[in-house]
Amino acid sequence: MNLAGQFSNYTPAVDNGPPAEQFPLRHIWEFLKRQWRLIALVTCLAITLDVVYLAVTPSRYTAQADLIIDTKRVSWTQSELATENRTIEDASVESEIETTKSEKVALAVVQRLHLDEDAEFVGAGSNLKSRILSLLKLSPGAGAVASKEDLTRRALGTLKDNLRVMRLGRSYIEQIAYTSLDPAKAATIANVVAEAYIEDQLQAKFDATHRASIWLEQRIGELRQQASDAYKAVQDFKSQNGIIIGVEGKLASEVELDQLGVALAKARADTSQAKARLDRIERVLEHRTDKGSFDIPDPIVTDALNNPVITKLRQQFLDDQSKESEWSARYGADHQAARNLRAEMAALQRAIWDEISRIAESYKSELQIAKSQEESIDKRMSEVFQLSASTRQSQVRLRELETAANTYRGIYETFLSRFTQSVQQQSFPSTEARIITAATPPRGRSSPKISLTLALATVCGLGLGLLSAFAREQMNRQIHTRAQLEALLGTTCLAVLPAFQDKNSAVRKQGGRRESAAFMQLNDAPPFSATAEALRYIKVAIDLHPSGGKVIGFVSALPSEGKTTVAAGFAAFVAKSGARTLLIDGDLRNPSMTSTLGYDNSPGLLDMVADKSQFDEIVITDSKYKFDFLPASTRIKPSNSSDILNSAITRRTLKAAKMDYDYVLVDLPPILPVVDVKAVAHLFDAFVLVVEWGSTSTEEILKAVAASPLLSERLLGAVLNKADEAVMRRFEGYSDRSYNSYYTNDTIAEKV
Repeated sequence: MNLAGQFSNYTPAVDNGPPAEQFPLRHIWEFLKRQWRLIALVTCLAITLDVVYLAVTPSRYTAQADLIIDTKRVSWTQSELATENRTIEDASVESEIETTKSEKVALAVVQRLHLDEDAEFVGAGSNLKSRILSLLKLSPGAGAVASKEDLTRRALGTLKDNLRVMRLGRSYIEQIAYTSLDPAKAATIANVVAEAYIEDQLQAKFDATHRASIWLEQRIGELRQQASDAYKAVQDFKSQNGIIIGVEGKLASEVELDQLGVALAKARADTSQAKARLDRIERVLEHRTDKGSFDIPDPIVTDALNNPVITKLRQQFLDDQSKESEWSARYGADHQAARNLRAEMAALQRAIWDEISRIAESYKSELQIAKSQEESIDKRMSEVFQLSASTRQSQVRLRELETAANTYRGIYETFLSRFTQSVQQQSFPSTEARIITAATPPRGRSSPKISLTLALATVCGLGLGLLSAFAREQMNRQIHTRAQLEALLGTTCLAVLPAFQDKNSAVRKQGGRRESAAFMQLNDAPPFSATAEALRYIKVAIDLHPSGGKVIGFVSALPSEGKTTVAAGFAAFVAKSGARTLLIDGDLRNPSMTSTLGYDNSPGLLDMVADKSQFDEIVITDSKYKFDFLPASTRIKPSNSSDILNSAITRRTLKAAKMDYDYVLVDLPPILPVVDVKAVAHLFDAFVLVVEWGSTSTEEILKAVAASPLLSERLLGAVLNKADEAVMRRFEGYSDRSYNSYYTNDTIAEKV
């Protein structure tokens, strides 16, 4: 079957698929198609391990018993002495669950059921290690004889490992579950654990009540003596300090101080009133009129208004004033009678002021008397307060003694009542913890659950497979699709060529030539095959180059990527179409093209530069492939190959060839190992980069393109070489069957 024909249903350079962003589900499907083998392998491995686990794991059975916990606790804290019943809290329930799982309860179960003599608890048992050794027909080996204590500790460890105690919701019920190899044994142990917990609670209550009774009896005696001593201390203190307490519980000095306080307040009020009257009448006296003025005073003072002398004098003054006005109008102001009346009015005015002054003096006397009385009361109050200071201090101490006596008496009465209750409870210890559902032998095993385990293993296997596949995709830095190459370089993928395999003879000889199998199969590709169409894409890209360039360099990042085969195959292809083609082997250090075409002993480019040979003397016209070929010398590998390629003779030769040929194709050395391409990049109109499919990494491709600015600027496109059609389809995710009608029936027949 023709290999070129096998690749004929693959479109080489045009990616007609929709953008990846529009079809995320499609790309997931592509990912699964590419990596399904790895995912299936990991999943099968996980299932295999699960099957092995199920084979070596013994069947286990779980029995459950339901127990309602004790909701009464004997509490001897001071805040809980008044009542017996307490609301149970979550912390209390959790505490009881931990008590059920305690070592004390577990030890009671071990001793009652003699589990330290059971092989499941102290022997090799049927654990995973023992089953594996059994399958391998190996003996675990006999150890030293274990002591009784070691066997008990081993049984306790096994019992705790297989015991599970949990609370049912928010209730007071705890579920005791035990897992064993024997269903009957599992039920027995679950029930015995519940019974051991109840017995432990009964014993704990009895012990607590007994200890409380002994302690209360001792404490009551101490409290009785303390209460008696405190009461005696109160009475002795009263006698020593002469403290007499009245009906209201006040001392005599306190009563006197209260009375003096009332009297002092009254005296201060009288003093304030007297001072106010004196201030008022003094302000009236300050406004006493001068001589010659007949204004009479009008003091707003109660004593002045009610004084009969002032009232009489005032009335007489007003009468004289009326007469004086009348007489002055009738006889004149200078009349003797008018002057006599005015003199009498002045005398009356002085008499009124004198009487007011007398009243002011009486007010001063009253103020002095009030102040004296206030000072006397205040002085007495200070004396009483000083005399009662020691009594007040004694009263504070007395209050402390009385409080202590009352406290001791209250504690004594409380403890006496509690002692009576504890004596009664000691005879009748009880607990509300009881079994409400006894454990029965289970009908089915609890582990391993085959269906659940297999499902979990499958899910885990799929998950690990997907993670492994994703990691594999992320770590893969090679180029597998045209879209990847175009996105990486920002240019067009000109063609995709298949990976040609050598036939029975990898190298064949015809007329002294040695052509590689890949070059022969590329050259022999049918004219309407996808391989030939790929070469046409390269030709069209060169023909449509904006600069009309004819000097094309074929390069690759690394050796052995197939650039020589692509260059030779393309030269033969365009030569067959009638174009004048010159093929130059510019890889002076490794002239594989010269060897491939069978011109090892012919003079070449090195001779033209070193010996000044003429181009016409060296160029070879290949009669089979219809192109002219300028070989490279295979006898000498120059170290200064970049200088030879960049020599003036080479530049003139390329310039002349550009005028004489339609295509000047040069096979250049790889970019990364040597500097030749960077040195001669200015001599070429365009470059074609050959990339080996699935081999060359993206970092190497980018590094090669970045080696020379001229190379990146004049890069015509890339050729993806040695592609695996089947794998590539898995990466690209769609089929090219719609292009089959463009190929001849002969080409399609070659695939069969």
